[in-house]
Amino acid sequence: MAKFALLVRLEAKPGKEQETADFIKSALPLALQEPDTLNWYALQIGPSTFGIFDTFETEAGRDAHLGGEIAKALMAKAPDLLATAPVIEKVDLLAVK
Repeated sequence: MAKFALLVRLEAKPGKEQETADFIKSALPLALQEPDTLNWYALQIGPSTFGIFDTFETEAGRDAHLGGEIAKALMAKAPDLLATAPVIEKVDLLAVK
C-alpha cells in the first residue's frame, strides 16, 4: 500500500512549455523500471506549470527514486527548461483508494 509520495512542481521558462511537457512525458519508461515506484503521474497544472506525483510503499523507495535516473535527468535539464528550481515536497499519504 502506498504510504509515501513526492509532489514536484515545475515552472517552465517562457517558450519552453512544450519542451518541458515532452521532457516530463519522456520519463515514463524510467519510472516503469523502478520497482519501488508504485504510481507515477506527469501533470500539467496550467499553461507553464507542470508537476510530477509519485507514490511509494516505503521511505527507502522514495529516497531511491530521489537519487534515481529521473531526478538526475531533471536536474540536468532544469537550467534550460525551468524558470525556477523544481519544488520537491515529500508527502505522507493519509488515505489511499
